[in-house]
Parts: sequence; C-alpha cells; structure tokens
Amino acid sequence: MQALELPEVKAGQLEVAVQYSGISTGAERMLWDGSLSTAPGMDYPLVPGFESFGQVVKAHQGSQVKEGDRVFVPGANCFSGVKSMHGGAASRLVVSDQLVLPVSDQLGVDAVLLALAATAYHAVSGGGTHAPFTPPDLIIGHGVMGRLLARLTIAAGYPAPTVWETQAQVAQGAQGYSVIRPEDDPRTDYQAIYDVNGDACDLDLWIQRLRPGGELVLAGFYKDGLQFSYPSAFNREARIRVAAEWKRSDLLAVNQLVNNGQLSLKGLVTHVQAFHSANAAYATAFGDVSCLKMVLDWSAHA
Repeated sequence: MQALELPEVKAGQLEVAVQYSGISTGAERMLWDGSLSTAPGMDYPLVPGFESFGQVVKAHQGSQVKEGDRVFVPGANCFSGVKSMHGGAASRLVVSDQLVLPVSDQLGVDAVLLALAATAYHAVSGGGTHAPFTPPDLIIGHGVMGRLLARLTIAAGYPAPTVWETQAQVAQGAQGYSVIRPEDDPRTDYQAIYDVNGDACDLDLWIQRLRPGGELVLAGFYKDGLQFSYPSAFNREARIRVAAEWKRSDLLAVNQLVNNGQLSLKGLVTHVQAFHSANAAYATAFGDVSCLKMVLDWSAHA
C-alpha cells in the first residue's frame, strides 16, 4: 500500500469517496501469486480493482450525477506513475461521470457484486449485440459467478440449472437449483454448459456431457493454454464459445433486475476487512475455502 496523488476534478468528472472495493478471484489472484507479471503491459506498481462502491463528494457543475449520490465505480485511471489494472481499489477516485452507475443506498457492500453479475449476464446476453444465447442447463462451479449465473437463469424464467461443485463447503447455499459432484451426475445430454471456474483441465469431460450440437461456454478467467481432444468434439459437433467482459448495457440490465427484486445479491459477500489489512485479506480471499467474496472496507480512511 502507498499514497498516490489525486488529480483535480475537471469538467465531466467526479470525486468518489470509496467505501468498499471487491477483490477479484481472476486477475487479482494472478497479482497476488505473482503470475500476473507475465501478462503484457501489466507492470508494477499497479492499482487493481473494478468493483468499487462509494459516495460522490465532488461533482463538476452540470454533471448528471450529484454530490451525495451513491455510485458503483467499475474502475478508474486517475493515478500517475503507476499502471491501472482497472484502478478502482483506492480510498478516493476521480472518474468520468459517464463511467459510474448510480445505485440504491440500500445495496451497501453488495453493490461491489454488480460487475460480476454483469459478467454472468453478458455470458448469455452477449452485450445486446445479437440474439441472446442458450442459457445454461449445467454450470461448472458454485462460486459467486456460478451462483449469480444460476440466479439469473431462474430469474429469466428458464428451468433451474444443475451446478457442479467438487468442494463440499462451497456446494452449500443453493437457492432453487441443485448442486452436485460431477461423478454423481449421469447426464450426457446438456445443451449448454457454462464454466465459470476458470480451470479448464476437464475440458474433455465437459464436451462428453454435451448433446450433439451442444455448446460449451468458457466464462471464467484462464491464464493457461486450453486443450481438448478433437474426436469427442467432432462426434458431438460441439460449439465452444468464449464469453468476454461485460458491457455497459449488461451493467444497466442487472442493476434494474436488482432494483425490481428479480435478482438478489445477498449472501455472496462473506468477508469484509479493513483496507490497512489488505495483505491478510488477500491471503484469506485465495486461501480460505469459506471465502466466496472478500471486500476491502475503506471507510476508516474517509
């Protein structure tokens, strides 16, 4: 941790006092374990974070977002002399008023989950650039992304998906869908399998569980190369699709679903730790199986 100079607020910008920022289990895990340094352009020092929630404390005249508004901030690029790996994990941020999303005061710490909810939504919606894809009937992984994707599928009126999870502790907490171990599932006729774990070592197993013409969606974060056996994929005429990052339209959509009560973000943030204990927070986030989502609390810095 170190202090960085905050720039002056210019036309079209806001200053946000961050209350909470989430620790991501994709890019920030690579930051924590040292493997991020192999990614192009990701040099140290850097500021991570694309899941911040706070209050606007300064707004330029004419801004649509006003002082006192609660906002979700999907990252920032306001610090000089450092790289921004989304750049939202800080006590104060200066950002464009077009970037933030005003959110309900009642969301509180759960607001940090909007980016993950938008990512899950995007995997099916494709950002609104074409017809929606087939929703999942099997989800690999019961972490936060898996839970959000299952909740979104049910909220959209589709049949409840099956979720695979190998860790008994993580398998708990399902809401309206079944969580089972892969070895306990005899089905081989899934139409759409979505992986949100980010560990594709079982790619061949997943392909073998597809019905002919089925689709495998890679919606996790993969740092290693992906391999699969061609014959199995050939026999099923399988389609493999990569789900990219969310778009603004996905964020707006999930925020509306949360506001009208169709999507719940409750029960997914399991740990909150003060920002000055970030070292311990990162260790817990990636080393404690009971930690679904770790959030840093910046309020003591206000």
